Amino acid sequence: MTEREIDRLAELVTIETATGDAVGLAAAQQLIRSWIGPVVGDGGELVTVDGVTHLRWSGGDDPSVLLIGHVDTVFPAGTIAERPFRVEGDRATGPGVFDMKAGIVIMAAALEKVARPERVAILLTSDEEVGSITSRSLIEREAARVGTVLVLEPSLDGALKVARRGGSIYRLAFTGRAAHAGLEPAKGRSALAELAHHVLALPQLADDDRGTTVSPTVAQAGTVTNVIPEHAELRIDVRAWTLDELERVDGRMRSLGAHTPDVRVDVHGGINRPPMEQAVSEELLACARRVAARLGHPEVEAVSAGGASDGNFTAAVGARTLDGLGPRGSGAHADHEWVSVASLVERIDLLAGMIDDLDTASAP
Repeated sequence: MTEREIDRLAELVTIETATGDAVGLAAAQQLIRSWIGPVVGDGGELVTVDGVTHLRWSGGDDPSVLLIGHVDTVFPAGTIAERPFRVEGDRATGPGVFDMKAGIVIMAAALEKVARPERVAILLTSDEEVGSITSRSLIEREAARVGTVLVLEPSLDGALKVARRGGSIYRLAFTGRAAHAGLEPAKGRSALAELAHHVLALPQLADDDRGTTVSPTVAQAGTVTNVIPEHAELRIDVRAWTLDELERVDGRMRSLGAHTPDVRVDVHGGINRPPMEQAVSEELLACARRVAARLGHPEVEAVSAGGASDGNFTAAVGARTLDGLGPRGSGAHADHEWVSVASLVERIDLLAGMIDDLDTASAP
């Protein structure tokens, strides 16, 4: 690992890029453009969708592969002051270092090693951590145009991700009737009590045998202690390996009714990311294993991952997709997030080798 890649990682991690932080995201995009633009001979394009700006390189009229990643992180402004970038031994730490700023550093370095970087399409989005709401159509369009996608999300203990569960996001809004909790509580209709019923009931929609989970995750209700809550809100995370399972749960969510008389339940949201099924990864996994063997690396392992990524979208439009080409490490979204510095070198070489092989295979 060169000092330059460590310096790049430090600089990118130090720029805070919480989803929605337009200033931080713009600064990070400008830094990334300074790395990649001179290599591919193009400064890249800023694409703004509903006020959110994403960074794209087209790869020309006939790109060989699309590299995908995201610049945003889950950490709020000020986190870097609490956990500044550090390297201790083989571990680099700091907010967003694993998910997924190290993947962007790997991407930029690998492009310098390939024969024809100008034929590589690149898309770095700014809202992946909140479901890719504004970038989804852009991701799908680029994936369908190129047909082959490598996702620089972090690996799972070094293993590449050949399948991912799909996910749904729901928000339940409960509307009851307020009343004084001391003087006339019986006249109230508690939105909080209704919420509690659903917190206990919704996980029963899961199916352990099929790997389907239904998890209430965020709840809000009430204003002050002495008022029966008129409004409440519950957010639910659903994961499944098949689209049939996501649709089954979606149907049940749409039919939810109230347990409490005179309380209304409104269901918002739905299926967010379709599953990424293993068949879309088979050819690219074989390519990765050939390249690793040629480089003298250990055999590439493959794994199915419970979490979703933008690779779910690319797979759904029929593009060959391989995920998890980022570094080894752990602690995504957590205070103990870290990456293996040594794994950056390995991944740079693997990614560069795959890009060259895919370019050769697709060359006119």
